[in-house]
Amino acid sequence: MALEAEAAAAPLSSFLRDFPSPLGPGEPLPWSSAGSGALRRAEVPGALAELARGLLGGRGVSPLLAASLIHAAVDEVLQIDFTEFKKQSVETEEEGDEERFTLLDGDSLQRFFFNKLREVCFEWQKQLPPLRPLKRFLLVSIHAIRNTRRKMEDRHVLLTEFNQLFGLSDDTDRAYFAVFDGHGGVDAANYSATHLHVNVGLHEEIVKNPAEALKCSFQKTDEMFLFKAKRERLRSGTTGVSALIVGNKLHIAWLGDSQVMLVRQGKAVTLMEPHKPEREDEKARIEALGGCVTYMDCWRVNGTLAVSRAIGDIYQKPYISGDADGDSFELTGSEDYLLLACDGFFDAIKPYEVVDLVLDHLMQAKGVGVKAAERLVAAAKENGSSDNITVLVVFLRDPQDILADCLRDPKSLGAGDDAWSSAFNFLSCEAAATQ
Repeated sequence: MALEAEAAAAPLSSFLRDFPSPLGPGEPLPWSSAGSGALRRAEVPGALAELARGLLGGRGVSPLLAASLIHAAVDEVLQIDFTEFKKQSVETEEEGDEERFTLLDGDSLQRFFFNKLREVCFEWQKQLPPLRPLKRFLLVSIHAIRNTRRKMEDRHVLLTEFNQLFGLSDDTDRAYFAVFDGHGGVDAANYSATHLHVNVGLHEEIVKNPAEALKCSFQKTDEMFLFKAKRERLRSGTTGVSALIVGNKLHIAWLGDSQVMLVRQGKAVTLMEPHKPEREDEKARIEALGGCVTYMDCWRVNGTLAVSRAIGDIYQKPYISGDADGDSFELTGSEDYLLLACDGFFDAIKPYEVVDLVLDHLMQAKGVGVKAAERLVAAAKENGSSDNITVLVVFLRDPQDILADCLRDPKSLGAGDDAWSSAFNFLSCEAAATQ
């Protein structure tokens, strides 16, 4: 605890030194004003948390401390009466019924939130509450490139501080990871990366039924974005894949063709089937709704999108469904790593190739895994991918141990010829170095 307090003291002192007093009504916000538009009540926690994560991360605050600070400040904001921040009411007609949605003034709400965050920093500088890091081993490697596309429309989220961000104080480890692949603009991907994990963390079933919380949060995020899209005339959509580790369980959910896979004892394990229009069940669903699936350089829904489920795509609903699929798996301790990636990766690299590429990288890097995702992205580009590429590798065991297991018995891991050759060369070099 003394070490935690000592590590937190410097960033808290620096924050309070730079912001010695609360922000007044006319003072500028400490972050970009681009996100200061109107907000619905359901968007408040995600929008505020995202702004604070950027601010605190940019100031060198540790993710664990930042998540804890954000939870404390957001929780205080959510207790207030939002009437004073009411900006306007919006009427929408859904099947003949009028629904009223109150929009809040984002600028004044953000200023109020920042002052609450500052108050928390002031209190915690005097007495830091316990910060509880994960007990299980997790090492994350992430790499993303625009590639030859004009815009980068991928987004990703890694949240090993899930418990701290949502104030979950039991003894169960939780961590969340996601990749979103936008199309027709980046709005839907940005929105999903901001709000989906918040919907998961605040879901009433997050403790008792996390699989349900994860799956249902895709639908809620889709509904939230569709309202925003209708109000702001946004046309974009995004595929998405999320993984939620809860204790010794892995829960996944997905929409579209972004994918998650597992490697266990050196063997690739398929966890899901992506939503593509050519799938028989997807084709039947779309045609039953009055849509069509046609081939135009690839199979497309109504001649446009090459995925059959996504968040957003307001003008293609209900053919492009926002209803996610999900699954759950036991983690026994024999798992090496998870990999989440967009189609820009999986269209160029097969799952079994991932094993060889990661193993080869660990050989070259002497068991250091932090740049494994960079190696995988490079391989996808070398194999002809011109799309945005995002790869997120979550090592569930120390890469040094994964490499050591391979070196003890490479063929038992099912690695390919290239990896066996690398293992042989690595062992030869190690033997030579010890002589």
